Amino acid sequence: MPAQLPDIDCDVLVVGSGAAGLSAAVTAAWHGLKVIVVEKDPVFGGATAWSGGWAWVPCNPLARRAGIIEDVEQPRTYLRHELGEHFDPGMIDAFLAAGPRMVAFFEQHTALQFADGNAIADIHGETPGAGTGGRSVIAAPYEGRKVGRLLKRLRTTLRETSFMGMPIMAGADLSAFLNLTRSLKAAWHVTRRFTRHLFDLALHGRALQLVNGVALIARLAKSADDLGVLLWESAPVTELLRDGSRVSGAVVNTDKGPMRIHARKAVVLAAGGFANDIERRKALFPRTPTGHEHWALPPLAVNGDGLRLGESVGARVNNNVASPVAWAPVSLVPHSDGSTGHFPHIIERGKPGIIGVLRNGQRFVNEANGYFDYVSAMVDAAPHGEDVASWLICTHAFQRRYGLGISRPFPLPLSEFIRSGYLKTGNTVEELALACGIDPSGLRATLDDYNRHARHGEDPLFGRGSTPYNRKQGDSTNLPNPCVAPIEAGPFYAVKVQPGCFGTFAGLKVNPHAQVLDGSDQPISGLYAAGGDMASIMGGHYPAGGINIGPALTFGYIAARHIASITAFEQENDHAAHR
Repeated sequence: MPAQLPDIDCDVLVVGSGAAGLSAAVTAAWHGLKVIVVEKDPVFGGATAWSGGWAWVPCNPLARRAGIIEDVEQPRTYLRHELGEHFDPGMIDAFLAAGPRMVAFFEQHTALQFADGNAIADIHGETPGAGTGGRSVIAAPYEGRKVGRLLKRLRTTLRETSFMGMPIMAGADLSAFLNLTRSLKAAWHVTRRFTRHLFDLALHGRALQLVNGVALIARLAKSADDLGVLLWESAPVTELLRDGSRVSGAVVNTDKGPMRIHARKAVVLAAGGFANDIERRKALFPRTPTGHEHWALPPLAVNGDGLRLGESVGARVNNNVASPVAWAPVSLVPHSDGSTGHFPHIIERGKPGIIGVLRNGQRFVNEANGYFDYVSAMVDAAPHGEDVASWLICTHAFQRRYGLGISRPFPLPLSEFIRSGYLKTGNTVEELALACGIDPSGLRATLDDYNRHARHGEDPLFGRGSTPYNRKQGDSTNLPNPCVAPIEAGPFYAVKVQPGCFGTFAGLKVNPHAQVLDGSDQPISGLYAAGGDMASIMGGHYPAGGINIGPALTFGYIAARHIASITAFEQENDHAAHR
């Protein structure tokens, strides 16, 4: 190590600025520790800023205040059945115990305030212990001006999931946009939102009505800044430092050159996992022989740095998971500037009047189930030797009502998406099939069978609309089944969907304190991990929306408290009085 490298000291060095990293930083700083956060990218927020921002936290305070009170054994039962052999009692108990306290801590002591997701059901309603609501929270909308000078250093919403850079929040906000032409109240909401957004764009060059993942990051970053956390962007870590067997800091590249940061207490790895690590994708992802047959949604900088740093000091990556990847169905979006974007298909698949088919024209899944389930089924069903892909198929009337992928509902125009080839179209089912490269007779047979039952609101093949999660994804005004309607009158549209992901599940093995473990399952002194760098407590399963961010926030909080030697859940209010 060159002796001339400048040194700086802190108590805790956090690598990465997504939900996990900022949760750890804010919690540690609130407990009186000097914290530095280093972020590889020129903006803070990681994949979290591009996410919907939902966090699965059973028994949370917002649910309790709404009268949704359940015994912790209910979500534990659900996870035990969902995770099967991957259920780790110690890790699950740590999460279930700390999650509600994490939410309460941020609500009471920081700028991070939440809105509830009390109407959101767990994905697999047939599983014992499944919740019908009260297990989800999301960051409350945030006024960007409150972030101050930090605002320009925060990642903006994913281009493909915003409208002219304006993020739209799930729930009433999204409902208003979908009902723009059907309700004066909705039209007024959209008019106010969009007019304000145009004003913000003109003055500030970005959205200031922050919702979803950008609101979560903005609130956490503001909290960190208020507590004196040093936030360094464009500062990748190149090496961990060791003092004997203890991890004691890192070498960081900055705009002033390499620097040694000495961490008196700990380093927390929270760099987001390996979604864009081509070699590890090639080794671990199914149906990905070159590593390139996949469209990851996280920023390109999320490419396995944290895992490699951990491995360099003796940590091991836990690949013993049902799936190494948090699947998401993605379509490729050709932009007018020549670039290509990725659109995650989360909203429209559960609406009435759309199905997903393979190249043979056959359905393969309940399309209204979770996004992870859709891709898992697609990967399993696509014949080997063929590219893994499916097509979402609907009518013109469906597209105008709900949208299809990045093509928005009426009154926004369709022509550019047809012209670019993003949307395939045909006046007849057979024309559409030929445009997509789908077997025409197979698609015709599938639609004839589907429509025969759909006219009565039924789907005997896959049971669309049979669970609370399905029905929430559908359209409550469509009776008798909010998820099922015929697909009969052309013209027809289709969009090609391929495997993508929100992140990765394989990660560094940790204990219930978030301490990184070595090959003998012993803690590596001074090293912690949370978020995508930590092996998912869900063991590669996807039981509910928000099972990435909920544990990320919680284990960032757990790690920081352990670093600060807060071993019992004493009242943080009492601790605050003595800071």
